[in-house]
Amino acid sequence: MRSSTAPVRCCTSKLATSLSLLAAVLSFGIAWATAATGAESVAQDVNEGALLEQVIVTARHYDNGIGTSDAASEGTISSDLVDERPTLRPGEVLEFVPGMIVTQHSGDGKANQYFLRGFNLDHGTDFATFVNDLPVNMPTNAHGQGYSDLNFLIPELIDHIDYRKGPYFAKNGDFGSAGSADIAYRTSVATPFAVATVGEDNFQRAVAAGSTALGNGLQLLAGAEFQHNDGPWTLPERLNKSNGLLTLSGGDLAQGWSTSLMGYSAHWDSTDQIPQRLIDDGTFQGRSFGRFDAVDLTDGGETGRYSLSGEWHRKGADSATRAIAYAIDYRLKLFSDFTYSLDRPTTGDQFSQQEHRQIYGLSVNHASDLKLCNLPVRTEIGLQVRHDRIHVSLYDTEARRIIGTTRDDQVQETLAGFYGQATLQVAPWLRGIAGIRSDVAQFGVDSRVDERNFGSASAHLYSPKLSLIAGPWDRTEFFFNAGRGFHSNDARGTTAHVDPKTGDAVDPIPGLVASRGYEVGARSEWIPGLQTSMALWRLDFDSELVYVGDDGTTEPNRPSTRRGIELNNHYVPARWVLIDADIAFTRARFSTYDPVGDHIPNSVDQVVSLGFTLRELGAWTAALQWRYLGPGALIEDNSVRSRSSLTTNLRIGRKMGSRAELTLDVFNLLDRKVDDIEYYYESRLPSEADPVNDLHVHPGEPRTLRLTFRTRF
Repeated sequence: MRSSTAPVRCCTSKLATSLSLLAAVLSFGIAWATAATGAESVAQDVNEGALLEQVIVTARHYDNGIGTSDAASEGTISSDLVDERPTLRPGEVLEFVPGMIVTQHSGDGKANQYFLRGFNLDHGTDFATFVNDLPVNMPTNAHGQGYSDLNFLIPELIDHIDYRKGPYFAKNGDFGSAGSADIAYRTSVATPFAVATVGEDNFQRAVAAGSTALGNGLQLLAGAEFQHNDGPWTLPERLNKSNGLLTLSGGDLAQGWSTSLMGYSAHWDSTDQIPQRLIDDGTFQGRSFGRFDAVDLTDGGETGRYSLSGEWHRKGADSATRAIAYAIDYRLKLFSDFTYSLDRPTTGDQFSQQEHRQIYGLSVNHASDLKLCNLPVRTEIGLQVRHDRIHVSLYDTEARRIIGTTRDDQVQETLAGFYGQATLQVAPWLRGIAGIRSDVAQFGVDSRVDERNFGSASAHLYSPKLSLIAGPWDRTEFFFNAGRGFHSNDARGTTAHVDPKTGDAVDPIPGLVASRGYEVGARSEWIPGLQTSMALWRLDFDSELVYVGDDGTTEPNRPSTRRGIELNNHYVPARWVLIDADIAFTRARFSTYDPVGDHIPNSVDQVVSLGFTLRELGAWTAALQWRYLGPGALIEDNSVRSRSSLTTNLRIGRKMGSRAELTLDVFNLLDRKVDDIEYYYESRLPSEADPVNDLHVHPGEPRTLRLTFRTRF
C-alpha cells in the first residue's frame, strides 16, 4: 500500500512554512554573498588555512566539506550524529539523509515507508540501501518491488552512512534513481559496551557488543540485540526480535579483509491502517473505536534474514581494488487486511504475502591513477552480479488460515551490471567525471497456479553519467550532474498474460524502467562554521510502473516528472553546539495528459527538518529535532490531499563517570495527533452495504518515553 501524511493545526503549518522561508532566505543570501566576493585562489595561505579549519570543525558529524563530494546532494554522516539524536525505529537512521522522511503504516516488524524527492518510495522502490556492503532492497518481493526492511540494523554498530541522490553515479544500479545509502558497520569497537532500554508500552531492548584481538593481526567483533515492544495499540503489537553480528577481520586500510555472519528474526501482530469514517463514528461492532484500534485483529507477520559475506581490499600508491561476495537467506510472511469486506463479505479481505529466497552476489571494482596529456585521471571499472532464487506466493486468508491461492510462483532473477568511469582534473578549479553503466536482467517465472503466466524474459539498459565540479572559490564550489538510472520491475509482470485476480488478459511489462536526472548545485563554507548546500534537480521516469503486492498484479502508469529544490544547512557556532536546517520543496506530476488529473498520488510537496545538538556541557548532552512532512495529493485530480504533520523528539543524556551514561528519549514531545500515513481508496466495513471511498490512516505514536543506560567495560 502507498503512504502519506498526518494532521496538525493550521498554526503548525504556518510555522513550518515560515521556518522554510527563513532558511531559504538565509541560504540564498549566503550564495549571493559568496558570488559577490569574487574568485580568489584557494591556494592562498589565508584561504587554505580557513578551509582546513572548517573541515576539522564539521568532520565530527559530517564529512561534507569542500572537495569531498561530486554533487551538492552527496555526503557522509558519522556515527557521532547517529549516537547523539533519538530514533524511534532502526530505519529512521535514514532520516539523517537530508530530505528523507521515514514512517510506518503497519507493525514495526514490517519495512518502513520512505519519502524522498517527491517520491512515496513505498517500502524502498527507487532508493537503494546497503548495510555492511549487502543489498537490502528485494526485487520481486511478496509485498512490494524493492522492499527494504531495515529492522535488522543495529544503530550502535554503525561507523558511517554514505548517501547520494539522483542517478548520477556509475556504481549505483537498480533502485538508485532517487538516491542511495551505504550504511557501513564497524569492524571493531574501542571498548565492549552494553545498552539496556526500557520504555512505555512494554518496550524493552538490550544490546551488547565487543571486539578483541586474536593475534596475527586478526580482530573479532560480536554484537547482539533483543527487543520486545507492544506499542500504543489497543491490540498489543507483541513485537519480538533478535539480532546478531559476528565479524572477523584482518589487515589494515592498505590491505585487508573481513568476513561477517548476520542473523535476524522477528514476529509481531499489527494494527494496519483504519478508515477515517470509523474513527469519526467512534464505535465498531458494538465496541468503542479509537485511533489506535484495529479492524482485523489477526493481522501480523514474521520475517528472518541470515547472511554470510566477505570483503577484500588492497590500496597502492596509484591503484585500489575491492571485492565483495555474499549469500543471504531471507523469509517473509505477512497477513494484512486493508479493505475489510470489499471483496469477500463472508470471510473478510485478509490476504497473506509469503516468500522464501536465497540471494547470491558479487561486486568487484578497480581504480587506478593515470596521466592524460599531463592531466591527472582517475579511472574505475566495476562488475556487480546478483542472483535471486525466490518462492513467492499470495494467498486469501481468514484469521491467518489459508482459504485460497491467488499466486504461487518459483522465480529466478539475475541482474548483472558493468560500469566504467573516469575523473579528469581539467584545471585546478575544474574536474569532470564521465561514466557509463550497462545492466542486463534475466527473469524466469514458473507459475504454479496458471501456466499462461509461465515464461522467461530479459532486458538491458545503458546508462551514461556526467558530472562537472568547479571551484572552490572563497570556500564555495559548484556542481552539475546528469545521468540515466532505472528500477527493475517485478519478474512476474514480465511474463504475465493473465490477471491472477480477474482472469482478464494482460500484456507483459518491461523488466527495466529508465529514469533521467539532472541537478545543478552549490556548496559553501563562506561563513565560518556554516556549511550550506543547495540543489536544483529534476527526475523523469519513462513509466510509474508499480507492482501491487496486494493484488498480485503490475500496474503500468504514465511517464512522470519530478523537480524540486533542496537547501541544507549545518552550523557549528561553537564546539559544543550543532544546528541543522534541511528544507526540500518538490513538484511531482505525470508528464502526459489524462482527464483524471496529473498529480502523482502520495507524493509530498514539502519536507523540513530542524535539529539542535548540544554536547560536552559538562556531563550533559541534549538534542532536539523537529520533523515536518508537508501535504500532498492523494488522487490524480488533487481534490483529496493528505494533511501535514509536525513532530518533535527530545534526547537528554548525562554521563555517570567515565564509563556509563543515562539517556532519556521523548518522542512526539508535544503529544500531537499526527498520522504516519494517509491513503485514499475504496473499502467496505462488515456493517456497510456498499463500498465507500475514504481516507485510511495509520496514526503516529503518541508521546513516548524511553530510558537507556549504557556502560562500557
